[in-house]
Amino acid sequence: MGRLLGAKTRISRRYGVALFGPSKALERKNYPPGIHGPKGKRKGSEYGALLAEKQKLRYQYGLMEGQFRRFFQQAKKVRGVTGATFLQLLERRIDNVTFRTGFATSRRGARQLVVHGHILVNSVKVTSPSYIVKAGDTIEVKNKPGSRQLAQKNIDVASLQVAPEWISVDKEKFKAIVNRIPTREDIQVNVNEQLVVEFYSR
Repeated sequence: MGRLLGAKTRISRRYGVALFGPSKALERKNYPPGIHGPKGKRKGSEYGALLAEKQKLRYQYGLMEGQFRRFFQQAKKVRGVTGATFLQLLERRIDNVTFRTGFATSRRGARQLVVHGHILVNSVKVTSPSYIVKAGDTIEVKNKPGSRQLAQKNIDVASLQVAPEWISVDKEKFKAIVNRIPTREDIQVNVNEQLVVEFYSR
C-alpha cells in the first residue's frame, strides 16, 4: 500500500495551511520553504492555483494520486454536486471516521489501526482504509486487550477532540455510530472543492 512520505512542515508551509494538524513551525515561519520563501509568493498561473487546491485536499486525507482520482471519478457518477459528493466520500472512509472518533490521533494512525485489524464495522473486521461507511453503521475497536489499550492511549492524547455531529461516540465502550451522511457544512477542510472539480475537468 502506498504511503505519503516527506516533510509535513515543508508541505504545510508550501501551501500556507496546517494540513496535518497544528504546527508551531508554521506559526513561526508563515512563508514558503526555501531561500526565496521570505520574499513572498510569486504570482502563479491558473493551473497552479487549481493544482495547489487539489494537492491540499489530497494531503489532508493522506491519499496517493491514484486513490484520490478514483474517488473523484466515483463522485462524478453520483447525482448531485460533484464537489460536495467527493468530500462526503473522503469523509466516510473508515480511516477518516476512525480518526474523527478519537480512536486515533491522526489519519495515518487511524489507517494503521484499520490495516492491522483493530477496527470492526458492524462487528466485522475491516482492513481496507478506503471502506466507505453508511448511515447506521457501528464502528468499534476490537475487544482485545492490545487493541483497546492502543485506542485508549489515543483517546487520552486526543481528549479534547470533539467528534462531528454526524457521528455518536461512546469512548468508554470504544464504539461509534454513524448517525447520518455528513453534509458539506459538517466537513471542515481548508480547501475550495470547486477548484478541485475544475482541475479534474480540464
